[in-house]
Amino acid sequence: MKKNKLIKFASLLFSILFWILIWALLAHKINIELLLPSPSATLKAIGTLAMDADFWQITALSILRILIGIIAAVEIGVILGVLTANIWSADSLLSPLMTVIKATPVASFIILALLWIDRNTLPIFITVLIVLPIVWANISQGIRSVDRGLLEVAKVYRFPFGKRLAKVYIPSVMPYFLAACRASLGMAWKAGIAAEVLCTPQKAIGTQIYLSKTYLETTELFAWTLVVIIMSVIIEKLLIASLSHLARKLRIERSI
Repeated sequence: MKKNKLIKFASLLFSILFWILIWALLAHKINIELLLPSPSATLKAIGTLAMDADFWQITALSILRILIGIIAAVEIGVILGVLTANIWSADSLLSPLMTVIKATPVASFIILALLWIDRNTLPIFITVLIVLPIVWANISQGIRSVDRGLLEVAKVYRFPFGKRLAKVYIPSVMPYFLAACRASLGMAWKAGIAAEVLCTPQKAIGTQIYLSKTYLETTELFAWTLVVIIMSVIIEKLLIASLSHLARKLRIERSI
């Protein structure tokens, strides 16, 4: 098991180093920092940004907005998923709406929402719109896929609702929930930052990206983009690891 993890880590590290090398070669070939800054120049820019207290405040506020959006979308998605899995009319009512949300370009939502929503709140709203349909669909499908045999056993032994929820529904639905999180977290980051770029809220990574583009600060633009990628990967890995640990714990408890 440890050997497989080591091989996987080595493969990932090799891939990252390979693409950094390609980036460095292209930057050296072009030799115009305005068009393509080198990896070393980008890292130096991040170091310079990190020395400023505003950098950490800006990063923290962007992370907070996106996390609030993700949490809100998960809560709403779980509630709606439960309703549509159990009530036919709710499914008929919500399915067209979710299809429209998934099919509409993010930029259209951002521009329309700017008419009604404060620019500091808009990234949260856009994050909710991106994550919600995925969570809703997976939770609804997960509930419909619960083993009927387990439900019959719970009925025969007259399990109270709380016990049925803990021993049958949550462990059965958790893989679908994890799949929804894996599919939506990266998209949430991209949508949230895109919303910040277009609506330019105060103290936001997206605003810094927009300003860097406006003033042709390409190195700083790459630096902020790299910060987004790093933060996205770290938070996604932490959240998925926490949820996976919870899922393993629930499987163990169900088997006891």
